[in-house]
Amino acid sequence: MEYRDYYKVLGVSKKASQEEIKKAYRRLAKKYHPDLNAGDEKIQEKFKEINEAYEVLGDEEKRKQYDTFGSVGGFSGGQNFDPRDFGYQTYSTGDMGGFSDFFNLIFGNRGTSGTGKSSFGGFDFGNFAGASPRRERPKYETDITIGLEEAYRGTKRNLSVNINGKNLSIPLKIPAGILPGKKIKINGKKFDLDGDLYVKINVLDSKNRLEGLDMIKHFSIAPWEAYFGAEKTVQTFEKSVKIKVPPHIRSGQKIRVPGLGFKDMKGRKGDLYLEIQLENPKLTEEQEEIYKKLLKE
Repeated sequence: MEYRDYYKVLGVSKKASQEEIKKAYRRLAKKYHPDLNAGDEKIQEKFKEINEAYEVLGDEEKRKQYDTFGSVGGFSGGQNFDPRDFGYQTYSTGDMGGFSDFFNLIFGNRGTSGTGKSSFGGFDFGNFAGASPRRERPKYETDITIGLEEAYRGTKRNLSVNINGKNLSIPLKIPAGILPGKKIKINGKKFDLDGDLYVKINVLDSKNRLEGLDMIKHFSIAPWEAYFGAEKTVQTFEKSVKIKVPPHIRSGQKIRVPGLGFKDMKGRKGDLYLEIQLENPKLTEEQEEIYKKLLKE
């Protein structure tokens, strides 16, 4: 098995702050999102690596455990090792949204031996660095990425995983209003598993983003609309609404639309914020002449 250097994946140093790690993840996730690179399998694999790296480094407890594992084992990026040398069993999530074998070796309790102890220096990797004590029933984890509208309305997916050498196709119902980072529990007994499966929900959208329950939406207007103001129609997840763009608005400023943000599973609502972006549309000859006159003045 290959040791994974999550810091290298995100392009940050081992001394990076949590905020620096979050910024690096957002930048890379946007660049390598499958929706923007349809059909490119290498990009999809890269996207999974980025998500896995952030799952570890974005969580302070997991990051601490990962750092300790690398320090105690003397591992470095790309180095191969045999998990059986440390008393671990094997685990694979397959190629549909699951984490790597390396991830599952360290986290949860699915990778420990029957005693919970590794043969490496007598360390109990199930308990050091802030990890939870070993439980009798294993806990399996994977993740899935959906769009913001899918999170808002709810959706259904078919999850393919490989657990303990068993290929499973699991129907997953994602409830409306689920927030990023939430986990859906799947009863393992229904699929003849010795533990339950937890599916973490990632939300990524190229046109919208969430800040709590507030939804930030890119909103393009023409330069003259920004200068003189305008009345525009906006399509939200619920309905079309008319909004007034005030005169002299600048790119990057926001227009608040109350009550039309994200609605969570408890029915709580945020606001919608339209983030202004100036767009230069194609001009007619007459419009070009007007612009030229302004330029001369």
